[in-house]
Amino acid sequence: MLEVARTKGLHIHTYSTVEDVDGFVGNFKVKIKEKARYTTDDCNGCGACEEVCPAVGANEFDEGMSSRSAIYTAFSQAVPLVAQIDMDRCIKCGLCIEACEVDAIDFDQEDKIIELEVGSIIVATGWDEYEPPEGYLGYKKYPNVITQLQLERILNPNGPTVSHLVRPSDGKVPEKILFVQCVGSRDLNKNTYCSSGVCCMTTIKNSKLIKQHDPDTEITVAYMDIRAAGKDYEEYFTASRREGIRYIRTNISKIEEDPDTHNLKIVMQNTLRDSLGLQEMEFDLVVLSCAMEPSQEIQKIEKMLKLETSQDGFFKEFHSRLNPIDTKIPGIVLAGACQGPKAINEAISQGRGAASSIAKLMSHDKYEIMLIRAHVDKEKCAKCGLCELNCAYNAITLSDDGAVVDEILCRGCGSCLANCPSEAITLKYYREPQYEEQIDAILGET
Repeated sequence: MLEVARTKGLHIHTYSTVEDVDGFVGNFKVKIKEKARYTTDDCNGCGACEEVCPAVGANEFDEGMSSRSAIYTAFSQAVPLVAQIDMDRCIKCGLCIEACEVDAIDFDQEDKIIELEVGSIIVATGWDEYEPPEGYLGYKKYPNVITQLQLERILNPNGPTVSHLVRPSDGKVPEKILFVQCVGSRDLNKNTYCSSGVCCMTTIKNSKLIKQHDPDTEITVAYMDIRAAGKDYEEYFTASRREGIRYIRTNISKIEEDPDTHNLKIVMQNTLRDSLGLQEMEFDLVVLSCAMEPSQEIQKIEKMLKLETSQDGFFKEFHSRLNPIDTKIPGIVLAGACQGPKAINEAISQGRGAASSIAKLMSHDKYEIMLIRAHVDKEKCAKCGLCELNCAYNAITLSDDGAVVDEILCRGCGSCLANCPSEAITLKYYREPQYEEQIDAILGET
């Protein structure tokens, strides 16, 4: 991030949201709201204000497993490394003002709207972790049931426990750990899709990492089937089994807690070895491998950019096989998990593809379009709205005097022509008189 921030000609708007987008390829107008941090550019991120702030609550960056004050830096190594104030938590006691040696606190600061003109847009909204309903498999009911993202923060050196794996209930080191796969995915009642094997590989990676810290830890993985489809992924999976990590093909339907020890009891059956029957097993910690879901911002951006989403809720690409990067809107491309669940290597590959697609587009002085576009005869138009309803590219809108075609967005597919009951729409270069002249010419030659 530091390298990106130091790149000449690259401008980063952090703690900001996109409020509106208008225009077309080569001429997009974007409104960005820079949220007030209530600190000035003089802030040096020393942290003196954080130490004296009495308003403390859960830290979202650590998945709620640690606390932060109302004035805080987003995370260590954040860019820029400056403090910001959460006004929903701030009690305006003024202690931060007294502690700040550079007078960087400004409670009168307001949000700013910045207007930019850009030629193209790359959408890279990322993804969110599926959050199980409260009580499902003990989630938020038993403290020792956590999600994969919470485990990631625990194992991280800058996490809430400084990479020491301990149980949330009592701080003890867990001796027996269970990973439950496909939580919220491959389920007709939740998400029907698989998260592209990310959950499986993350479980294998984290279980191996735990084994490196403490080889005596007993780790069990409850799975439907392991999807390790990638270069050296199957070998990585095999290596984890050699380290003693046990994989049981089963479904977990219920988890109960021992109120005295806070251990978790699970009844399961190895479906590959029916002779064993049902077995009750006890674990110190349970980790739920939850599905990758579309970012919450997708619905807002979908309306703003006039894009489409597929059945799974992720952004829809122009063509799932031949063109998975571009969208139906010229000048807008997709990168990463906004288009579907992806591992890091896949997200990087698509990011490079998106940059290449945009660079190719913007390297020319002009954007050329084919003149095969819909044309509306306003005298015939009945203003029924069927053309607007059936246009896959949102290129037609209704006005007081009839339908209006945006020639930049129109792709000349002809769906509006086929649905127009008044025959008010024609395609340029595909009109009936042109066909008649061609037929007459062909017949005249013979």
